[in-house]
Amino acid sequence: MAFFICSECGFGSGSWIGKCPDCGKWNTLKEKPEFAKSSSSKKGEAVKKITITSLSKVKSSTKSRLSTGIFEFDRVLGGGVVPGEVILLTGQPGIGKSTLVLQAFQKLKVLYISGEESAEQVKNRAERLAVNLDNLSFSADLQIESIIQSLEELKDEIEIVIIDSVQTIYSKDVEGPVAGVSQLKEVTKKIVNFAKQSNLSVLLIGHINKEGDVAGPKTLEHFVDCVLEIEGEKISNFRLLRASKNRFGSTDEIGIFEMKQKGLSEVKNPLVFLETNKKLEPGKAIVGVAEGKRPFFFEIQTLCVPTSLMNPRRVVKGLDFNKVQLLLAVIRKNLNLPLDRFDVFVNVVGGVSIKSTGADLGFIASLISSFKNIALPANSLFVGEVGLLGEIRPSYMEEKIIEESKRLGFKKIYSSKTVKTVKEFNSIIPGSPSSRG
Repeated sequence: MAFFICSECGFGSGSWIGKCPDCGKWNTLKEKPEFAKSSSSKKGEAVKKITITSLSKVKSSTKSRLSTGIFEFDRVLGGGVVPGEVILLTGQPGIGKSTLVLQAFQKLKVLYISGEESAEQVKNRAERLAVNLDNLSFSADLQIESIIQSLEELKDEIEIVIIDSVQTIYSKDVEGPVAGVSQLKEVTKKIVNFAKQSNLSVLLIGHINKEGDVAGPKTLEHFVDCVLEIEGEKISNFRLLRASKNRFGSTDEIGIFEMKQKGLSEVKNPLVFLETNKKLEPGKAIVGVAEGKRPFFFEIQTLCVPTSLMNPRRVVKGLDFNKVQLLLAVIRKNLNLPLDRFDVFVNVVGGVSIKSTGADLGFIASLISSFKNIALPANSLFVGEVGLLGEIRPSYMEEKIIEESKRLGFKKIYSSKTVKTVKEFNSIIPGSPSSRG
């Protein structure tokens, strides 16, 4: 009996189908005649008992984490790289993934495997970044079986393996195109198995495709120990490093970097995304949010302009679009603003994305400020989450944010302690809404 497997997504079928029902691609199902033979040959094999080990008798490794050499990177990882850990670093092409890893592991013995650049190109980039080349070895071999065989011999001489990128690696045991789902799964499985057996750390660089999936399929995230993502606009110098999965650390921490002429540099100033002067204009609000254990301060700008369109435009950058739509409904309900006659444009300065709900109050303040064309009070800060009924709730680490903001010179702090409902904004931002309507 023949069996057909899709070379793109790995979907299996007992009969040939022109279009794969799982991924929707045409003519991707390939016959696997050896399927029936291999399965039938195993029927006569004896069933083996599983191996059971008492955890109390297992010797724990006392080997410490490996520092990347960059404090912000170590913070996101949870203190450094755990021996035997497999890390997936993702981000849009050109965002700075290769630059970051070249800078990060200078003090460790690194084997850099690249399917995208030659040895000369990697060396030129490393020299431009002023990276120490003494501990850096290079390989352009892309077959995973050959890579693992070589690593078995070199595992005592290197401390971490960097593969740039995982989409360029292939396995001879799997049919299908390089970077296809079947290839990616097999390659990642073999890398993870080797890392756990040898206690050698591996960092995989994976591009995000046009559909927004990490390294092709999202299923790749389930194989690795840690998933890091670099965020930021290419036109902006700032880059944010987040962990969406971390078996050996927290997923709340964030690392901030600034792209300069000689690569990425760490940013530790919480006011880096703000202008030096704190003068506010209509539509501008400063918000305080917590990322991990650190408070940060961002500037939200909102532009509210009349429209003749039946469906007014909503353009959002840096905030969740659905959350903005929700908050617009809250404002219209509680303050009776005719927002259906206005286009609303929202932007977080610096090209960063705020995921915390602590920015809700600041966005509402900036919108009302733009709508009424009245600037918010000078040296003011907004911290708080807004509910569907218009109530103001405490945000994550609100106390610490307020304490830090006072130290930095903010005089008027609006939070759940000072503002209870959205309706109270009429006293914070005086002015008649009808003047714009």
